[in-house]
Amino acid sequence: MSTRTDLDLSMLPQSGSRAVRWRISDCPVGYQEAVAEMEREVAAIAQGEADELVWLLEHPSLYTAGTSAQATDLIEPDRFPVFATGRGGEYTYHGPGQRVAYVMLDLKRRRPDVRAYVAALEEVVIRTLDSMNVRGERREDRVGVWVKRPEKPVLADGSVAEDKIAAFGIRLRRWVSFHGLALNVEPDLSHFGGIVPCGISGYGVTSLVDLGLPVMMADVDIRLREAFESVFGDTVSETPPLTYAP
Repeated sequence: MSTRTDLDLSMLPQSGSRAVRWRISDCPVGYQEAVAEMEREVAAIAQGEADELVWLLEHPSLYTAGTSAQATDLIEPDRFPVFATGRGGEYTYHGPGQRVAYVMLDLKRRRPDVRAYVAALEEVVIRTLDSMNVRGERREDRVGVWVKRPEKPVLADGSVAEDKIAAFGIRLRRWVSFHGLALNVEPDLSHFGGIVPCGISGYGVTSLVDLGLPVMMADVDIRLREAFESVFGDTVSETPPLTYAP
């Protein structure tokens, strides 16, 4: 059986397809508002009434529970608002300093392969990190992109410590994707302590700033866009920018 590491990642659009809209929200967007907007966009894309979309944003601090979330993994239920969501996966944290990318692509017109799509999203993050001289890696037994931390104590099994730097959770409707990825740029990492992130214990969480890279979100956005285009194809900036209530 093939692994995510050796999957063919070809996800480029069919000939003649239009560029993916690229949207950036400068102000925090409330979770329910974001989901409602994704629902509208996915319906329009599926009906051929709108082009594909990547939406970059930050959320106010909150926890989300994916379809596989276990109640015991919510350690501090009163710390932040908790939202049940239709994406795959378990509990995760979103908040200021974390770049969330909601990716709405028509996989029926590209390649209707869920595993390859998730691997392609991982590849976008891995290439983004590589452009900043950070080595991000996949793990077949753990979802996400991981960074080795040799400066930390070794794990119980004697292996090098690893921290998660990016999480993923997707949903499909009529083969149009939504939800997407979250890359830790400079969030308050202590907020991950209110949950068992993605149901995975025994590992830490890191960010670009935690790794010693004091980067600006705008710089990360540029690199993320370049990496996305190298995997999925051309993008076009959406104007005028849209605003949403926090």
